[in-house]
Amino acid sequence: MAATLLWHDERHGPLPTLLLALTMLTGLVDAISYLTLGHVFVANMTGNVVFLGFAIAGATDLSIPASLVAIGAFLGGALAGGRLASRAGDHRGRLLAIATYIEIALVGAALAVSLAAPRADDDIVRYSFIVLLALSMGLQNATARRLGVPDLTTTVLTLTLTGLAADSALAGGKSPNPWRRIVSTVTMFLGAAIGAFLIFHFGVSAVLALALALLVVSGIAAYRLSSSVETWTAGA
Repeated sequence: MAATLLWHDERHGPLPTLLLALTMLTGLVDAISYLTLGHVFVANMTGNVVFLGFAIAGATDLSIPASLVAIGAFLGGALAGGRLASRAGDHRGRLLAIATYIEIALVGAALAVSLAAPRADDDIVRYSFIVLLALSMGLQNATARRLGVPDLTTTVLTLTLTGLAADSALAGGKSPNPWRRIVSTVTMFLGAAIGAFLIFHFGVSAVLALALALLVVSGIAAYRLSSSVETWTAGA
């Protein structure tokens, strides 16, 4: 029963599996942004707001422009995701498919930049990465929000971890979907760890290539779901 609710359920169909893949993507791209782009996140906007406060207070290893650009690009992606959801949100499979195609284009563009200019310390290259990846993550977050699968926002874990503890039997709760929450957390952890390993041993292009491959596989799966007439496809 737990495995069924984790991977596929009547209300959300195969969406949990595809959103877990996007959760791993988040770990991969935030590994790139934090480790190579100057301590900035492209998915974790809470971190960027905190970094911005630190930088304004005088922290010398953080960048005010980088945090602002990441936040601005993320908001732009979220705005685009909201517009997309208003037009395609009546079919959740189609919404996810279109959003994934756009993410493929954005991450593919980042990979092209990486291959053409492998040194991320150049400002033009650095901000190109930040903009492309933050746009992608903003779009992804807005799409996941509209899809409405509990505990699978794909980009943040604070509420997921809070729910895991606050809704547990120890806290007197009924502990709905604990395995989904645990697997979501582990998936992002693995994405970050794999991303860091690839950066340290093979470079940014290797991480982006893996991220793109993950998106392409997800896009193929989402394409097959975009014409589904099952009940889970109905938007809220």
